[in-house]
Amino acid sequence: MKTVEIADLRVGNDAPLTVIAGPCQLESADHAQMIAGRMKEACAAAGAQYVFKASFDKANRTSVTGKRGLGIDEGLKALQSVKDALGVPVLTDVHLPDQCAPAADVVDILQIPAFLCRQTDLLLAAGQTGAAINVKKGQFLAPWDMPNVISKVESTGNTRILLTERGTSFGYNTLVADMRALPQMAATGYPVVMDATHSVQQPGGKGGSSGGQREFAPVMARAAVSLGIAAVFIETHEAPDTAPSDGPNMIPLDQMPALLQSLMQFDRLAKETPCRIDAN
Repeated sequence: MKTVEIADLRVGNDAPLTVIAGPCQLESADHAQMIAGRMKEACAAAGAQYVFKASFDKANRTSVTGKRGLGIDEGLKALQSVKDALGVPVLTDVHLPDQCAPAADVVDILQIPAFLCRQTDLLLAAGQTGAAINVKKGQFLAPWDMPNVISKVESTGNTRILLTERGTSFGYNTLVADMRALPQMAATGYPVVMDATHSVQQPGGKGGSSGGQREFAPVMARAAVSLGIAAVFIETHEAPDTAPSDGPNMIPLDQMPALLQSLMQFDRLAKETPCRIDAN
């Protein structure tokens, strides 16, 4: 099993659980710091490692009128403020090759959105920064196809790679999470992440925006963590119903401490007695 060092964290499938959490999109530096502070406190109480996440640009909104965020310049300033104020690692999405280098000057993890996981130029540009790279498996991709994605990043000499499951397209406006994908991707040796909130998203399900079933996000998180994975990815907001993006699948911030306590219990059990998958 490979371990990826991120700031002062060791992220691996046999290491204590890392929680990657924050709002879908950046709203302001103060808002980001508020959520990061609350999450840092909750993770410390539960014994989890913590990475703050938020997007400076939501470039794949359903509608042209959807709010996209602060943009790269103001967004990176907000992410830097989180690092400076709270001392936690940060993650953000990149959508274009020329965003990778400036983003990597600030953030600890560059995230490749699921829709873009086969974009060779983007993967190469991200890998060349030397930052940790979290690749979300496309909704259209089988877990056993991820080694092709890995090879593209590895070709840059960068082996600081995380792989994220976020659900698979299952008919129109619907996703299904196949938990077999987690051990299948873990067989690559790289740390595996479960995106518990996007896996309950209903893409484009509200016509001009995506819907979601946030009540099932904790179910996805608990099921995945019980298998023994490196990290869980959760979007959270103090008022999801008024959030500018992905509100229907985000977990309310005040529910996170209790969820983290339960996840750490599952994590300890899973890593004390690992689940062995026999392909034969």
